[in-house]
Amino acid sequence: MKIEVIGYSGSGKSTLAKKLSELYNIPVLHLDNTKFYGNWQERTDEEQTKIVQDFLDKNENWVIDGNFTKICPQRFYETDMTIFLNFNRFVCFFSARKRAKQYKNAHRESCPCNDKFDFAFKKWILFDGRTKERRKKHIENLNKTKGKKIILKNRKQVNMFFEKLKQKVK
Repeated sequence: MKIEVIGYSGSGKSTLAKKLSELYNIPVLHLDNTKFYGNWQERTDEEQTKIVQDFLDKNENWVIDGNFTKICPQRFYETDMTIFLNFNRFVCFFSARKRAKQYKNAHRESCPCNDKFDFAFKKWILFDGRTKERRKKHIENLNKTKGKKIILKNRKQVNMFFEKLKQKVK
């Protein structure tokens, strides 16, 4: 099983990816871990692509969460299932704020940098990450995939979807 989880910042991509990884007992790669290091320093596209390609080469089955379209784009063509978390911007905003409080002065498993909720990130969640071009890119990425395409618009749908998967796996 090869699963890609895409969606807006704060929608819960990493959380869902981790749960899917545990459900199917397959490795997970959080693209924020490939993009960032240190104190929000960024790797080059080439460095990120090498990390992702190595992960794909080493694993027959996997879960990857994150959007970064330019990074190892063939991953979209290999998926058996792609999940797009198409949540309301305000849900994402409040989720990201809650996460920042939870991980204040610490980092998450899915990102090597200490969480922050600064003006630039707030603006990204509410406006810059929601441009017509960005929305179009999510749909393009979803349409690149060969497997099952799933769009979930809220936490209730995510929870129902995950419960159905759990029943199938049992």
